[in-house]
Amino acid sequence: MNEILEPGMIVRHPGAPEWGEGQVQSRIGDRITVNFSEAGKQVIDGKRVSLDIVWSQGG
Repeated sequence: MNEILEPGMIVRHPGAPEWGEGQVQSRIGDRITVNFSEAGKQVIDGKRVSLDIVWSQGG
């Protein structure tokens, strides 16, 4: 699922709901950088975590 993530998409981390919603900043391979409202910038290992998409520009 993470392979469809693009900068600007809004996501949630299923294992850390307290982080709030986050905006994808970049995705390079399995490294996804997300700026979360309550946790700031976090680098997510896409091999271990499948982020939940809240909103995407494509629909």
